[in-house]
Amino acid sequence: MCNPNMEAKVHELMELKRMKEELEAEIAAAEDAIKAVMGDEELLTAGAYKVSWKTFTSSRVDTTALKKALPEVAAAYTKTTTGRRFSIN
Repeated sequence: MCNPNMEAKVHELMELKRMKEELEAEIAAAEDAIKAVMGDEELLTAGAYKVSWKTFTSSRVDTTALKKALPEVAAAYTKTTTGRRFSIN
């Protein structure tokens, strides 16, 4: 399908994504600066703001190991989904 009328919309989308990446980099830098000040502390009070940076533990199933050790069980509990991937080159 070819639609030259969509070029401006695609250009706008690409520009918004570029801006999002820049903002995400700035956000990460600001977070890293705060974390550097906090060090090992879990709580920081900064005026009206309370910042927490707490350690947590999570448990996940190692699907690679499960597939290797018990392939029948892994297959029985594997859910396959179908979707459409949107990309611009």
